[in-house]
Amino acid sequence: MSVRPPAVAGLFYPDDPPLLARAVADYLAGVEPDGTAPEAVPAAVPKAVVVPHAGFVYSAPVAAAAYARLRPLKGRLSRVLLIGPAHRVAIRGLAAPRAEAFDTPLGRLPVDREAVARIAALPQVTLNDEPHRLEHCLEVQLPFIIACLGIVPLVPLVVGDASAAEVAEVIEMLWDGPETLVVISSDLSHYHDYETARRMDAATSAAIEALDGARIGWDDACGRIPIAGLLKVARARGLKARTLDLRNSGDTAGPKNEVVGYGAYAFA
Repeated sequence: MSVRPPAVAGLFYPDDPPLLARAVADYLAGVEPDGTAPEAVPAAVPKAVVVPHAGFVYSAPVAAAAYARLRPLKGRLSRVLLIGPAHRVAIRGLAAPRAEAFDTPLGRLPVDREAVARIAALPQVTLNDEPHRLEHCLEVQLPFIIACLGIVPLVPLVVGDASAAEVAEVIEMLWDGPETLVVISSDLSHYHDYETARRMDAATSAAIEALDGARIGWDDACGRIPIAGLLKVARARGLKARTLDLRNSGDTAGPKNEVVGYGAYAFA
């Protein structure tokens, strides 16, 4: 079996399984529940989420706000469609792995080869392990996926030079019913001062809630194209977007002179 090993375990998150499991559990435990009044109506379980992908100390508290709401899906999913931007390798379109599984310190997640074969018929999708080999944006989601959803098949896709419409076409092809979850991995603004980042990220959050990808510029989110693709599908299917958490590295674990923005969003 061809397996993609972890590339950033011990760097972006703990590589010791018990320590990693405890860290993820602690991040999830830190999420505030929806509403405190007995009559409060709980939010719908998301069909899709957008989550950040930095080192856990920086972005995991924000990512946990989305993953905590996915726990009712455990045992009910056939696949997780996991999409994020290419950071290491320049590619055209979207790259799916040839690997049959992704290893993590918490377990091995199989790749849904049947679903990959379906989308591989699209001209914008290629089979290429190299963009995945050192890519962190998908890998850092896997401990949360295992903790909240169990061992579930993945369709991991790295997006390079592509359009929102090309990403949307892939999402639509694998949208199916409630058995498929869509996870978009993206950070927000990069390396601005704290107040500038807060303004930029608030505008990006407003654009996401308006399902308007055209309002998200290149400097607003590294996963701008994957997000915009999801927004096109969400608009067409009548979903609503909700901001669950919006902070930056100056709020979590870093200085405030140069920060990276993190947002968690749910679509239902």
